[in-house]
Amino acid sequence: MARIKYYYDTETCKYERVKTKTQDIVLNFLGLASLIMACAVGLLLLYNNYFESPKELMLKNEVAEMEFYYGNLENEVDQLRQVVEALEKRDDDIYRVVLGSEPYDVTIRNAGIGGADRYEDVKNKDLNHGEIIIDLNKEVDQLRRKMYIQSTSYDEIVKLANNKEKMFAAIPAIQPVSNKQLIRLASGFGYRIHPVYKVKKFHSGIDFSAPIGTPIYATADGKVSKAKSRFSGYGKLVEIDHGFGYKTRYAHMHDFEVREGQNVKRGQIIGYVGNTGLSTAPHLHYEIIKNNKKINPVNYFFNDLDPDEYEKVLELASIENQSLGGGH
Repeated sequence: MARIKYYYDTETCKYERVKTKTQDIVLNFLGLASLIMACAVGLLLLYNNYFESPKELMLKNEVAEMEFYYGNLENEVDQLRQVVEALEKRDDDIYRVVLGSEPYDVTIRNAGIGGADRYEDVKNKDLNHGEIIIDLNKEVDQLRRKMYIQSTSYDEIVKLANNKEKMFAAIPAIQPVSNKQLIRLASGFGYRIHPVYKVKKFHSGIDFSAPIGTPIYATADGKVSKAKSRFSGYGKLVEIDHGFGYKTRYAHMHDFEVREGQNVKRGQIIGYVGNTGLSTAPHLHYEIIKNNKKINPVNYFFNDLDPDEYEKVLELASIENQSLGGGH
């Protein structure tokens, strides 16, 4: 029950009852409400400054979790990058060196990912951590490209390895006639006295002196591209295409043991020494052609000569004497 208030009226000399106006009641209520509201706002601000709301705690935990996983992803990407770089180094410094292939150009391995708008979707979302996401995507894309290039390189290496055995078999590596005593090499590669014109002319192969009918051997695996008879020049000639840019020619033969289009193996008899064409004595004229250029065959007798024998053959081949045939 509300207390009744009185005041002393000097005119009437009596105590009169205090009458409260409605306006005063409203003003008092509004004042009190304002005070309560101000206190509530102050307490709320104080609470927010010193205490975190459940939503803020949840968001804070999500950010911490994202930073943790992002850090782990960065570490994994860095480890993968180191692995790929190790594979690239092994590829360039070991595999390709052994297989005789040029290393990949570093500009190809480090080429960027094309497209200026590649990460436009992330930029348009206006994310708080958009730059971090874009940087990580760039690293992953770069790593993905490196792995693709490395995979392509390994495919090439597999092909090179598969062809290496075939290439070794295709390289002329023995003497075309039996020459254990090293007495058959009659004339070497280079300028020699022509047997007919008696002047120095370029001799494009090596002459092996041997009796008619001496077996002639293929010096590497290949396919017979020519087996022809002429009355001058090379006379009876066999040419073998070994692939990988190598060809060999066997001239002044007496007879053939092969035909055009036939596959032959290193050491297989392909014919016999003769004295056909422009020849002054029974012998074999032997040539090696690499990428359409005639080269010195003496450098390719490494399969059937030891170092001392090879030195002797080099010495015999260097003597500037007269060749045994012309028209080469």
